[in-house]
Amino acid sequence: MLAVLSPGQGSQKPGFLTPWLDLTGTEARLREWSALAGVDLLHLGTDADADEIKDTARTQPLLVAAALLAAEHLPLDGVGLTAGHSVGELGAAALAGVLSADAAITLAGVRGREMAAACALEPTGMAAVLGGDPDEVIAAIEANGLYPANRNGAGQIVAAGALDGLDKLAAAPPARTRIIRLQVAGAFHTPYMAPAETALAVEAAGITPADPARTLLSNLDGTAVDDGAAMVQRLVRQVTAPVRWDLCMRTLADLGVTGVIELPPAGTLAGLVKRELKGDGAPEIVTLNTPDDLPAARDLIARIGGRS
Repeated sequence: MLAVLSPGQGSQKPGFLTPWLDLTGTEARLREWSALAGVDLLHLGTDADADEIKDTARTQPLLVAAALLAAEHLPLDGVGLTAGHSVGELGAAALAGVLSADAAITLAGVRGREMAAACALEPTGMAAVLGGDPDEVIAAIEANGLYPANRNGAGQIVAAGALDGLDKLAAAPPARTRIIRLQVAGAFHTPYMAPAETALAVEAAGITPADPARTLLSNLDGTAVDDGAAMVQRLVRQVTAPVRWDLCMRTLADLGVTGVIELPPAGTLAGLVKRELKGDGAPEIVTLNTPDDLPAARDLIARIGGRS
């Protein structure tokens, strides 16, 4: 089985969409989606600097647009599974047929704006805890009044919450760990994002989803979801719920995935998969960042593609 993965916030790079403008229709598509997202996706993907695309309200629809834009140039009939990390789940849901591309972009715009607004309510943040015993790391995170917002596998758990709690965690880290403060606006995937979840639920209520046409994994628990309405509910809930990417990767292994394509801006999820799924059964991976990578992605689909 071949899986297509859609990355989340933090994977963006200045100018990463510039090479895609050489493909016919790209600029028109980005302008069309900009109207739905409420931000200038063409500018953000080409001319904007790192600080501008770090803004949650701008980054989230930009990432979903990038994934869907690249996927339009792939033979998706040969793709058996889709999954996304955090906001990348909206892109994955569209590729699975649960959402239209327009609906995914619209939801990403609302999600980004509302999460940015929630971040402004009180000072919070996030920090990556690398290494250590997972149970000890979780215990230390919770002992400091924080939340395990992302469990990314490959020895990486992200703590989120009040800044003083993050300071305490950094001052007395769990054994054999390294802590890196993340440059984000607030504590994503925690109860601090409750106002954003409420706002996204209102927007999502106006969408009529379809059931997935291919296997679609959920960040909530790594399971495959076969009901479109249930997936939309999970997408809303995911704003305040932890991202269990570790469980998504476990499901990739359980389902016997042998090929992975990460959509642009690619690299982060491919790295996690490479570190987690090792050995004889390790999947072949293609990182799709520019149109020059399309032949390799199409070749992988031709060789490994097929639905399960």
